[in-house]
Amino acid sequence: MTALTCPDVTLIQVLTTIADVAIVAFLVYQVMTLFKGTQAVSLIKGLVILFAANALAGLLKLDALHWLLRQVTTMTFIGIPIVFQPEIRRGLEQLGRGRLFGTPMSAIGFEQTRRVLAEVCRAAETMSGEYMGSLIVLERETGVGDVAESGVKLDARVSGELLLTIFAVHTPLHDGAVVIRGNRMVAAACVLPLSERHASGRKVGTRHRAALGMSERSDAVVVVVSEETGALSMACDGELVRDLSSAELRRRLDALFDTGDKESKFRRMRGARR
Repeated sequence: MTALTCPDVTLIQVLTTIADVAIVAFLVYQVMTLFKGTQAVSLIKGLVILFAANALAGLLKLDALHWLLRQVTTMTFIGIPIVFQPEIRRGLEQLGRGRLFGTPMSAIGFEQTRRVLAEVCRAAETMSGEYMGSLIVLERETGVGDVAESGVKLDARVSGELLLTIFAVHTPLHDGAVVIRGNRMVAAACVLPLSERHASGRKVGTRHRAALGMSERSDAVVVVVSEETGALSMACDGELVRDLSSAELRRRLDALFDTGDKESKFRRMRGARR
């Protein structure tokens, strides 16, 4: 009887171990995604360097340096809850809402993504015609929760009318950026990091520098409407594309979020087969 059950027990242990490792790997990946694009990334890099230096000092028998680094490491463990307090608090809040890691644009489905992009483009076109300055951040895989925390929480369904209301001159929330996560506008009047470099050799204003800085720190897409000229621009992957038409803006957003016309793609595929 024992001989017959041993293989079953071993198989169960192997499957349990695999599941255990997979769950831990998934949690580590999600935590890294939560921190990615925030100021915590630089702090994590510093911790990795500190631990590596501590291990190297011990390996090379550098006793004085090893003692000093151990004291610093001990103090670091005490300070971690303080240093990462914003990220920990945000994670616990999202856990309480049942959305530990939020809902990125890629997770809301094709039709919902197209609707969100259509609302953003419709609002941007109207604001361009009325010279209404605006900044709209479309979150992708990298979390921008620290930026959203700098503004006023909304948690509202994305709509062109609401965007126009927010960015209307003299309204309380018009100065700053709107952050969109999935199909929700999570915050308004958000402060974006400014880029220190110029775009395409041209002098850029604060609004465009903020869009460029946001795209340098994360994979978010930022739509900009100039208050002075009404020109449409888009920042992504550390690059700023200016003077876009509304149609070109929509084409670029469709390409970035993979929401091109499925019917047109189907027709092209059928034509290629023929």
